[in-house]
Amino acid sequence: MTESKKDVRRLEEVVIRFSGDSGDGMQLTGTIFSDLSAVYGNSIATFPDYPAEIRAPQGTLGGVSGFQVHIGTNTVYTPGDFADVLVAMNPAALKVNLAHIRRDSMIIIDTDSFSVKDLQKAEFKTEDPITELGLNPDRVVPAPISSMVKEALKELQLDNKSALRCKNMFALGLICWLFDRTLENAEGFINKKFAKKELIRQANVKALNDGYNYGANTHANAGTTFKAIQIPGQKQKKGLYMDMNGNKATAYGLIAAAENSGLKLFLGSYPITPATDILHELSKHKSLGVKTVQAEDEIAGICTAIGASFAGNLAVTTTSGPGIALKGEALGLTVMAELPLVIVNVMRGGPSTGLPTKSEQTDLLQALYGRNGESPLVVLAARSPGDCFDQAYWASKIAVEHMTPVILLTDAFIANGSVAWRIPEFENYPSITPNYISNYKGTAEEWRPYKRDEASKVRYWAIPGEEGYQHRLGGLEKDNETSAISTNPENHQLMTDIRQEKIANIANVIPPLEVVGDEDADLLIVGWGGTHGHLYETMQKLRDKGKKVAHAHFTFINPLPKNTKEVLMKYKKVVVAEQNLGQLAFYLRGSIPGFQPIQFNKVKGQPFKVERLVEEFMKIMEA
Repeated sequence: MTESKKDVRRLEEVVIRFSGDSGDGMQLTGTIFSDLSAVYGNSIATFPDYPAEIRAPQGTLGGVSGFQVHIGTNTVYTPGDFADVLVAMNPAALKVNLAHIRRDSMIIIDTDSFSVKDLQKAEFKTEDPITELGLNPDRVVPAPISSMVKEALKELQLDNKSALRCKNMFALGLICWLFDRTLENAEGFINKKFAKKELIRQANVKALNDGYNYGANTHANAGTTFKAIQIPGQKQKKGLYMDMNGNKATAYGLIAAAENSGLKLFLGSYPITPATDILHELSKHKSLGVKTVQAEDEIAGICTAIGASFAGNLAVTTTSGPGIALKGEALGLTVMAELPLVIVNVMRGGPSTGLPTKSEQTDLLQALYGRNGESPLVVLAARSPGDCFDQAYWASKIAVEHMTPVILLTDAFIANGSVAWRIPEFENYPSITPNYISNYKGTAEEWRPYKRDEASKVRYWAIPGEEGYQHRLGGLEKDNETSAISTNPENHQLMTDIRQEKIANIANVIPPLEVVGDEDADLLIVGWGGTHGHLYETMQKLRDKGKKVAHAHFTFINPLPKNTKEVLMKYKKVVVAEQNLGQLAFYLRGSIPGFQPIQFNKVKGQPFKVERLVEEFMKIMEA
């Protein structure tokens, strides 16, 4: 595309939201545009926002699916608070997304889907939805997308239903024109996706080009004096980049850990939103020695993984909050047997079935304490889609080196969201060295299953089949010396203390809590997990306003980093921001005597809004 410089406006960043019915292909459209932007050298952060209903009635408020992408010249940390451009394929999409746009946001609508009947389905009271919602009519780009697509694809002799499935590509083409994106990469994606469906491939490519040409011919600029908008890219660090979401990154991190540890990877899991994609991804990699079992239920999923761990595998089970509740007894068995196991909890809105496709941080206390008895284990939390790779690797390393279950907390926001992720250098990751029976200094005759390294309190891992080391493990308490079943009170106290000490010792090998921002900050912002981008950006905006602010973000939660008390007690004001009612704040108060943080808590199933965080934290600093 060639445009004269005077006709092109340059922006540093923009937020675009694609929205329509669940069957309108908005997730695919957003994904392709995100990929195009990454190829241009833009930083990207995405937020797929879709309903729990498999297919709500067409055109209704409950069936709206959206995909938001924030693209920028410089690094972006969140998908953005509000969309600068909204593509609304029907009235329901317009109405549902009112909370996600500003009054002067550019809105592209498919006028063919705004009939009186469509407006009634979306519960509009008038036939003028723009005025009814208080939006600026001068910022609306009306386009008869459906009718143009049907007319354009007549030559391919597609039926109307099949033709209308291509209207998302028309919308993508229009957005590509608006943001000065050429179509070669988009066409390449379509060609690959529909390589075995030639007619569908041709239809989507044609719709894409027609949307682009429509923008060029009509100068679809919603009242601006510019023909197109550019978001310049930056020269990125050399390497191979992928459009990476958190679930795929988690899968890759587990594979990397298995490779580095010399273990085979086994996943025993039961499908549950929003964790199922980890199972899907790992099932593709049999060539790397990955074994996956889709079990009949959550309990069977973890029990197959426990068996695989006993047999000498890097064993994993994946789930969400309801599944953790069901796996609780088996988790206690893993603690008692002191077997390595990685449990990935992709948190969603709860309780019970709750909000299956929405994101919260409400499972922290469940991860820390949700088992009977004193059953300590390690808890980690990933902070971004790309960080899921690192934390999956760390979870695996800790599990096999310290013979313990490890719960890795991610959430629906980072699991489904994506970034342009640079594949890291494998040699930069720490080695993983299981505490095998070969490290035991005694003889096979002297060995017992609960013989352990006295410094770390980690028991030695004997793999079944090793001569002289036959053994059984189970859920009953064992004697510290003989490893036989024991109900002796003093022994139970000793074994309980040892299991706790083993977890506490892990603080010696994890990184310290890092603080970024002003050394002499008046306010320390504390968070954990997937809120990292929002809290970091909030800190930056407050510093831009001249405020002295710092940010500390927890990925290692149990045990806490050794410098946690030193960091948190250094600042006069500390605010702990969470997408729950204060679970980390509660845990920190109990772990650090005298620590009394301010709390900021929201439980809406939606990410934080940076604008609101800045406003609230300003009030805290001025109080």
